[in-house]
Amino acid sequence: MEDTSRKAEILVVEDEDNIAIALNYLLTREGYNQTRIATGAGAVDIIRERKPDLVLLDVMLPEVSGYEICQSVRADPDCAGVRILMMTARGSAMERRKGLAMGADGFISKPFELKELREEVRAMLAGETAPEPQPGGADV
Repeated sequence: MEDTSRKAEILVVEDEDNIAIALNYLLTREGYNQTRIATGAGAVDIIRERKPDLVLLDVMLPEVSGYEICQSVRADPDCAGVRILMMTARGSAMERRKGLAMGADGFISKPFELKELREEVRAMLAGETAPEPQPGGADV
């Protein structure tokens, strides 16, 4: 039986208020502790300081992109345990491959169903990762 006494810490990096409100509702209802920042600036510092269990990371952010944040976090060995779920409105296969190649543990397209996001968050916190991009897929 898993230890439910400690709530998972989730950092939401999302600039769109309506999406952040929906995420807040879902994550609160699921019993997670969460913090939100609305810009990419300073996100890496917050991740390094707090080492959340999961980062819900928008790709398109003011000042610093989600890809840059993901790459910086993955370059820091002290943040190896931080899971990253990238979110984007541009949900093409190429965007997904790019996010996973930069070190994201998962990738979800917006708009998403709350049920889909709930399942993805649970999987990420359980240590499951998205399948690796298939070699040769984008180079053909």
